[in-house]
Amino acid sequence: MTMNPYDLDLGRNPANHMALTPLGFIERAAQVHPDRVAVVHGDQRRTWAETYARCRRLASALARRGIGRGDTVAVMAPNIPPLFEAHFGVPMAGAVLNALNVRLDAETIAFILDHGEAKVLVTDGEFAPTVARALGMVSRRPIVIDIADPTGPDGERLGESDYETFLASGDPDFAWQPPADEWDAIALNYTSGTTGNPKGVVYHHRGAQLNAMGNVLVWGMPRHPVYLWTLPMFHCNGWCFPWTVTALAGTHVCLRRIEARAIYAAIADHGVTHLCGAPIIMNMLIHAADADRRPLPGTVELMTAAAPPPASVIEAMERQGFHITHVYGLTEVYGPAVVCDWRAEWDDLPQEDRARLKSRQGVRYPVLDGLMVADPQTLQPVPDDGATMGEVFMRGNIVMKGYLKNPRANEEAFAGGWFHTGDLGVRHPDGYVELKDRSKDIIISGGENISTIEVEGVLYRHPAVLEAAVVARPDPHWGETPCAFVTLKEGHSATAEEIIAFARANLARFKVPKTVVFGPLPKTSTGKVQKFSLRERATALG
Repeated sequence: MTMNPYDLDLGRNPANHMALTPLGFIERAAQVHPDRVAVVHGDQRRTWAETYARCRRLASALARRGIGRGDTVAVMAPNIPPLFEAHFGVPMAGAVLNALNVRLDAETIAFILDHGEAKVLVTDGEFAPTVARALGMVSRRPIVIDIADPTGPDGERLGESDYETFLASGDPDFAWQPPADEWDAIALNYTSGTTGNPKGVVYHHRGAQLNAMGNVLVWGMPRHPVYLWTLPMFHCNGWCFPWTVTALAGTHVCLRRIEARAIYAAIADHGVTHLCGAPIIMNMLIHAADADRRPLPGTVELMTAAAPPPASVIEAMERQGFHITHVYGLTEVYGPAVVCDWRAEWDDLPQEDRARLKSRQGVRYPVLDGLMVADPQTLQPVPDDGATMGEVFMRGNIVMKGYLKNPRANEEAFAGGWFHTGDLGVRHPDGYVELKDRSKDIIISGGENISTIEVEGVLYRHPAVLEAAVVARPDPHWGETPCAFVTLKEGHSATAEEIIAFARANLARFKVPKTVVFGPLPKTSTGKVQKFSLRERATALG
């Protein structure tokens, strides 16, 4: 057998091969731009040199407590500096960051802490009541560190130390090392599962670096952007933007409260150039009171995803001076992986047509290797006719490692060598994908996924409920909200308000149905509820 000459004496070595990881981005930012402002939070201003030192302190403090490769560090916090610092400090210690959704209930938080085997929990005081209840349910209590954020409410101290004291115990010159293997886990994010408990999605260093760079490419981001944190950092690690903006030595403007007045003020005061958010953010800005508005310093780039924004919303935002980029993705692909890549020839179209085109999901990120719409059984691509429905499939380096401790779900998700998104759509003749439905009946409300089965399970526990089915109802503010169709037991009575109150006592607030309709449920001959019929009725409610 003839040896390939390009393999002869041309092996990998430390000089020509290193694991891909986004961690080096902050080292470079601190080295090249040490005095540029890295983080803004209220009255706080920290440079890249200061921020890098804090991240190294965090890594060092964790290492001194025995935290290392494969250990999970959970963080329960809004968009404030400690959560940003954790995106670097935790993996610098070799550990895995589990950013928790602050909107979840105590029972779900407890499940996540146990399932992810969190050894440390860093938690903001605002969420002390929920976290305290969760800690009372866990099988093994993690080390707890409290955040006392000066811009937030004070809360009960649950831990052995506060965050700043914990950082002070670490070494600002901690000699962290990149992962030996870029396949090592960097983050753990939990989905809102369609059945039962949420699934833990595992990200690796390679995918995190690649998708961080993909964001730069699809958004045409310049050096030193000023990025406003309206998208939760706990959601797909902020779509990888903690790492993206750092790679460009930009400025992270933290925002604890996501309100129109605060967004407009931050844009005006700090010269914000970029922000991300679900359509709810756009609705918030469009319908803001005059007293809450401030003039934009220039065109502001806004990246949006979740439920496809109506063309009228995109049109209204662009009239106000925001330039919209529409993306699509899932937790399982590090956030956005598909973009409505704009074509110059579309600029001459009427604004309504431009908005309609912009509401399509689009084409794959440069760092996503494969995207297709295909028959879910045969994996044969559907015709590019803009009409034939199929399931959306993806493959490549920005697809998750898999679901933690869930081999059956992994087998299903990766069957045939493609990631099965469960989303249904069409592919247009120009190759652009457009979503039409979600086969798993997930409701996307304000950018958050809601499992209809979870909500139904709670409603079934009401003593007066015989049957319940939950579907999405279009909402001008949230995009979608849960609409419950309920059949009461014979001889029992309940009002919509009572059903909603019961749900509120047993679910996170954002999962509670906003609408309840009483009556028999439409079913097939085999007894299966016809949810398509209920969706039509929910839409007709206006």
